[in-house]
Amino acid sequence: MPVGRGVRGWRIIDKVLSESIRIYLSIYLSIYLSIYLSLFFLYLSIYLSQSFLYLSIYLFQSFIYLSISVFYLSIYLSIYLSISVFSFFIYLSIYRSLFFIYLSIYLSIYLSIYFSLLSIYLFQSFIYLSIYLSIYLSIYLSIYLICFLHF
Repeated sequence: MPVGRGVRGWRIIDKVLSESIRIYLSIYLSIYLSIYLSLFFLYLSIYLSQSFLYLSIYLFQSFIYLSISVFYLSIYLSIYLSISVFSFFIYLSIYRSLFFIYLSIYLSIYLSIYFSLLSIYLFQSFIYLSIYLSIYLSIYLSIYLICFLHF
């Protein structure tokens, strides 16, 4: 009889130890997995925010280059059109009258000023648009990443 009680006692101790080991392992694994997943999501959010920051900087630079090119193109077109109009009106004024000379000078100056102001306006518009888009993308992606990390 004492032998049977000893075996039963060891079975109870073995059962209690195996349950406590399972509980300890589950607690340890849940803590480890939560720390690992939080670090993974932190790294992922940093990486994604850095990528989106680079993307917004790239888009900002692209809009700047585009606005500068539009600015130079509009200046070139204004000069070209003013010279064309001026030369056309000079040609007409040779055959017509002095009125066309004044009109051609006036129109060439007016068109050059108009296209210069238009190019400045377009340049400012592209800069404001690029700043707005970069800020909007940064805020939107930050909110998205914050919401993604919380849920």
